[in-house]
Amino acid sequence: TIGGEAKLDDTALLELATEIEGHPDNVAACLLGGFTLAWMEGGSARAIRMDPADSIVPVVFVPSKPVLTETARGLLPRSVPHVDAAVNAGRAGLLVEAMTRRPEFLLPATEDRLHQEYRAPAMPESVALVNRLRADGIPAVISGAGPTVLALVDNDAADKVAQLAGEGWAANRLALDAAGASVLPLGAQGGQPVS
Repeated sequence: TIGGEAKLDDTALLELATEIEGHPDNVAACLLGGFTLAWMEGGSARAIRMDPADSIVPVVFVPSKPVLTETARGLLPRSVPHVDAAVNAGRAGLLVEAMTRRPEFLLPATEDRLHQEYRAPAMPESVALVNRLRADGIPAVISGAGPTVLALVDNDAADKVAQLAGEGWAANRLALDAAGASVLPLGAQGGQPVS
C-alpha cells in the first residue's frame, strides 16, 4: 500500500526489479547500495551486499560515440577457452577481496579474458584507453557492455586519473551509494518532503 505499512521486502523488490529489467546484477546495486553480488538460483534472483573499501573511488570515462548493447553482446563467442574461464573465475574471487578489504589487488582482480578483447572491434577507443590506463597501473575495465570505461582508484588519485582520457571523453568522478533505494514520504521531491 502506498503510504501504508505494507511494503515489499528486499527479496521481493529484487525479484520484481529483475523481472522488469532482466538482470539481477543490474538492479541489485541500485536496490541495496554498496558492492553487490547477484545471481539467479532456481529461477529466483538473489543478491548480497557488502561494504566497499572506503578508499575506492570510481571514475568513469564516457565516450562521445555510443555502442549498442546488442552489438557488443553479439561479438561474444558462444564458447571460450577453458583457461580463460578459469582465469576469470579466479579474478572474480579476488575482486571481492579487493573491493571490500584489499584495494591494492584491484589491478590483477580486474583482468578480463571473457569480454573486452572480443568486443574491441566495436569500441577500439575504449579498449585502447583501458590498455593505456592499465599499463600505468590503474585498474580499468570496460563498464558493462561498454563503451564507457571504469577506473577504480583511491581517493587521492581520482582527480588526476579523471584528466587522463583526453579529448572525446567525459570523465566523471562518482560517489559510491552506500544506502541503495529508500522509501520517500508521499509527495517528496529529491528526498525532501514537500511542504
